[in-house]
Amino acid sequence: MNKLFPLILLLPFMFSGCAEKKPYKYPNYEIIKPKPVCNPNRKNIQALLDSYIGKPYVWAEEGPDAFDCSGLTYNIYGKMGMEIPRTAREQAKMGKKVPFSDLHYGDLIFFGSTNKRSKRISHVGMYLGNGWFAEASSKKRKVKVTNFTQEPRYMKRIKTCKRYLSLDERAKYMTCEVPLQKMEVTSTRYTTPWKAGMKLPKKAVP
Repeated sequence: MNKLFPLILLLPFMFSGCAEKKPYKYPNYEIIKPKPVCNPNRKNIQALLDSYIGKPYVWAEEGPDAFDCSGLTYNIYGKMGMEIPRTAREQAKMGKKVPFSDLHYGDLIFFGSTNKRSKRISHVGMYLGNGWFAEASSKKRKVKVTNFTQEPRYMKRIKTCKRYLSLDERAKYMTCEVPLQKMEVTSTRYTTPWKAGMKLPKKAVP
């Protein structure tokens, strides 16, 4: 009996280590934290972005096979070891505020409605220079690049612009203007993201 006692104590830990992974279900609101794979610099931002262009837009996904708007930016900065919040609204609370005229590659642009009085943020894109920015577009249902001259409505929707990585790539602007909403993260060990080969949801936004 005494020999069995230590084994009985270990059983709950043995089974918890073999917990069944949750299958994918739309929308998957579980936040899968990206594993850092490279250093934070603009060359790596470009490499990551190049690998994601054309991948489908799926609400609440942060990659690697599908993204929503803030999932794309969360993934790219997270893979460079820079932890930022998951949603656009929370991402906009961090970083150094910069004017639109001073945007540089990798800065984030936050959008809302065309109502100037509204401060609500509903979309985010990553600036690429010369009026271009990358976004996971719910309208086009994919990760794409957009130009302000081709889509002038976006100019009227800008609410704020933020910089996380300094121009010389030495400093990281990770301070917050106001307290962030706490969000739990997980990994692919415990939940399943949308994967290539799965059907796309009929509605871009549930």
